[in-house]
Parts: sequence; structure tokens; C-alpha cells
Amino acid sequence: MLKSLSRAVSVAARLSTKAPAARAALASPALCAPSSASTRPFTRSIWMLCSSNGATSGSRPKLLSTERGLPAVPCGCGGLHTEGDKAFAEFLSDEIKEEKKIQKSATLPKMSGGWELKLNGTEAKLIRSLSGERVTITFNINNSIPPTLEEEEEPGHGQKAEEKEPEIVSTPNFVVEVLKQGAKNALVFDCHFPEDEIGHGKGQEESDIFAIQEVSFQPEGDEDWKETSYTLNTDSLDWALYDHFMDFLADRGVDNTFANELIELSTALEHKEYIQFLEDLSSYIKCN
Repeated sequence: MLKSLSRAVSVAARLSTKAPAARAALASPALCAPSSASTRPFTRSIWMLCSSNGATSGSRPKLLSTERGLPAVPCGCGGLHTEGDKAFAEFLSDEIKEEKKIQKSATLPKMSGGWELKLNGTEAKLIRSLSGERVTITFNINNSIPPTLEEEEEPGHGQKAEEKEPEIVSTPNFVVEVLKQGAKNALVFDCHFPEDEIGHGKGQEESDIFAIQEVSFQPEGDEDWKETSYTLNTDSLDWALYDHFMDFLADRGVDNTFANELIELSTALEHKEYIQFLEDLSSYIKCN
């Protein structure tokens, strides 16, 4: 009797020492090489996930299929077309019609003073030769429209005034290059339109609607522009010297009349490019 009890205790002890190793093997099975015959325990086939009962059927099930599929591609372009794209295209069509209605002219306004206009995408150049000098104005319509600030409604008004869309005006920064015959470098003026000066000069003493930010000597051409050349900032410039700079530009046709015409040209060019962008976007959405 005592021998049987001792043998039972010994067997139980041996089993208790082997059990943790077996649990560890089940808990974290090792990945097997492709040539190995062993497999990971409880590895569910992807076909089981696609089938309701895991049974093999005559037709091959779709991988993780759902009831909602991708929309059809009617134009055969291979792109994605959705109901949102359709609504987007309809909106763009209406927007293009409205923009063409308010477009003043399909042709760009001409600059007085014999300026020659050259366009390269959104960049424009105005060139004028005068008594052995060549004056080149360069500007870009991108980011040329200042942000529109909404005016708060005045208190005491029960009804809102008729809403009026603010007029879109393009006021780009522009660079003036004056190159004298035989000179190695051009005198360059970096100019801009201060927001508080736009529209001044009507019914009051005329003031400059544009301002000079920087003045420097630079080699001819954009590709040779040197950041190491000394640049004179006008923020701390003597007003007498600044006035001489403005007179220098005015003598070469860069004055308030020119600046107003530049705004009209830039605004027309920006609007034309905006309409073209909408048309290109519409074609892209509709995959025409």
C-alpha cells in the first residue's frame, strides 16, 4: 500500500515538472521555415474568414469581401469616379459660367508708354527701351490678391444690408531692373503696393500708390541674381534719398499711372488664369 502511494506521488511530481514547458510551447509557437513539416497551432486560413461556415464551395470566395464595392468606371480611364466627383464637376461647371460672366474682357488690357508684354505662365515681364537704357518690370500673379477682411455688422440695424461680393484686385510685388548700355550690373528696385495706399489720390492730394522696399545692383537676368550683393533696405533710409529713387523711376515711366495700369493688367491676368485653372480642374475631375 505504501509503495503504491509513493509511486503515485512520484508520477504526479514528474508530470508537474513537464506541464509548464508544454503550455509555453502552445502559448508562443515558433515560426517554421517553408520546408518544415510542422505548423503553427490554431492558424486560421484566410478562406475561413471569407466563408460563412468555413466549408469549401464550388466557387472561389472573394478576399474579405463586403457588400459595398468600388463604383463603376464608365469612361474607361481607370480612375476612381464617385457621386462626390459628379457633384464636384457640376459645381465647377456653374462656377466657370459665373466667372466668365464677370470677366471684363477675354483679352488683356494694354499698357501705355510702349511697354512690351511677355508671359511665362503666371510670370509677366514688361520691357521698355529708352535712350540706351532698358527697363524690365517682372511680377508674378501667384499670391497677389490680399486677404479680404469681413466687416462686422453695425449695431442697431435690424436687417442686413444687401450682401456684395468684394472686388478682387491683384496687387503683386514687382521688380524693376534698369540696365544702362555698357554697364555690368543693373540697378534693381524691389517694389510693392502698401494696402493703405491703394485707391488714394482720388479727390485728394495724390500720393504714391507703390513703394520701394529694397535697392541693389544685380547682374542682368534672374539666373545670375546674387544674394551676396549689398541690398539697401528703405525702412531706415533718408527720405531725400528715397524721393530721388522714386523720381528716378518716374523719369523712366514707372509712376502712379504705370502702377494703376499694372494693377489692371495683373488683375485681368489673374482672373484669366483662375478660369483656366477651373477648366483644367473640371476636365481632371471628369477625366475628359
